[in-house]
Amino acid sequence: MTTTALLIIDVQTALCFGEGGAFESQRVIDRINQVSAKARAAGAPVILIQHEAPNDPLEYGTEGWKLADGLDVQPSDIHLRKKATDSFHNTELQTLLQERGVKKLIICGLQSDFCVDTTTRRALALGYPVTLVSDGHSTVDNGILTAAQISAHHTATLANIESFGPRVTPQLASEIEVTACA
Repeated sequence: MTTTALLIIDVQTALCFGEGGAFESQRVIDRINQVSAKARAAGAPVILIQHEAPNDPLEYGTEGWKLADGLDVQPSDIHLRKKATDSFHNTELQTLLQERGVKKLIICGLQSDFCVDTTTRRALALGYPVTLVSDGHSTVDNGILTAAQISAHHTATLANIESFGPRVTPQLASEIEVTACA
């Protein structure tokens, strides 16, 4: 086992493909799969978080709400539904982490400027150091900045937050190591 958990945020069909698809979503999925394989091999919990909103492409149970094709999902993975950009808000996430003795998080997924950012900040506020998969999160252009610029900006901004105590460490998927506790 390990005291690290992997949070995979909102890698859902409507956010990955089609009109609302995130920049380089297939490459991001490939990198997430690389990290999730390392996490599972070390015995780390892999938590798949899915956003839902009524009358929306992410309405619970719809095709758009489902996890994206290509995302490696295993029976041991934990599934969590949420309705806010903060994956901790009105969910059992904190309880799940505490029950498993988790002390550190690896975060990846969609979208960099919404759920990845907000969940990372909340994790810091709750005392979790975070490894942000710097090439494992994405978003869409916003009319001012490109998706690549937005993701890079959020990686840099999150890594510079000091006020909570715990810090964000950006790392490429290929460089992330998850080790089992002795």
